[in-house]
Amino acid sequence: MRKPLAAAFCALAIAGAGAAPATAADAAPTGVGKAADTGKATSAVSNVVTSVEQTLSGLAGPKAKAVNFAGTVALSNCSGSVVRMPDSEADDPALVMTNGHCLESGFPGPGEVLVDKASSRTFSLLNSSGSRVATLRAAKLAYGTMTDSDVALYQLTTTYAQIKSSYNINALTLNDAHPVAGTAISIPSGYWKRIYSCSIDGFVPTLKEGDWTWKDSVRYTSACNTIGGTSGSPVVDQATNKVVAINNTGNEDGERCTVNNPCEVDANGNVTVRKGINYAQETYGIPACFGIANQLHGPARGSPLPTP
Repeated sequence: MRKPLAAAFCALAIAGAGAAPATAADAAPTGVGKAADTGKATSAVSNVVTSVEQTLSGLAGPKAKAVNFAGTVALSNCSGSVVRMPDSEADDPALVMTNGHCLESGFPGPGEVLVDKASSRTFSLLNSSGSRVATLRAAKLAYGTMTDSDVALYQLTTTYAQIKSSYNINALTLNDAHPVAGTAISIPSGYWKRIYSCSIDGFVPTLKEGDWTWKDSVRYTSACNTIGGTSGSPVVDQATNKVVAINNTGNEDGERCTVNNPCEVDANGNVTVRKGINYAQETYGIPACFGIANQLHGPARGSPLPTP
């Protein structure tokens, strides 16, 4: 997997989606997703990774210049971002979003959901040009799963206001509306400090990869050729600068429904394989799952998130 952002897990949980696992953030990834393969780092750096200047002036294109690295983070083998809900307050503890398969504890198994787990994980906060300006630390893992989505949300020891005051960086806002086909998007990877730009090609009713399954996934047009290490990157609507999905996987070898080779399954069960095409999981359902002070709603509050 290329480790795209998890689908809108609140909404998708109702639909019964599944998510794919990833390697532990502190180990060289060997499984599904777009976690960084440290064994391929040398070739990736020389053949794939471009400088920030090249990214902004070339790859991103004119419309994408408004999308930069401010608020993104780099993990040990994945990407992520500091995110806020539409109604988050400045004094709320900030959240970092990445893929469930990027957890430091390793891939959650099918059906496994982690909530309020102790974590002191650190994240490198980037400014608009992709330079590291701070190290942020988690207070806990608020939520993580690869079931019905591929997402992890860490609660930090700092608030949005503290990050803004110290580094003049705002969190990225999660859009609470379903994304639209044809939307121009950019995918800033904090790990590689590279921005990919393309459009939403369409939506996949069921995306299967190995033991994991996702619902209503986002399919990119071919220009977003995301690689290992881009897992967890925010998918940003170029027109609004809001996050509409999270980057997580792609079909690398043209195989059918295997690890690193997800397949599309339509409503009638027909399987389509698209070699070289990459995917993300929607995030529009996430805001409904969090309430005051960015606290996760429990089942009693009617949250449709998968529960432990």
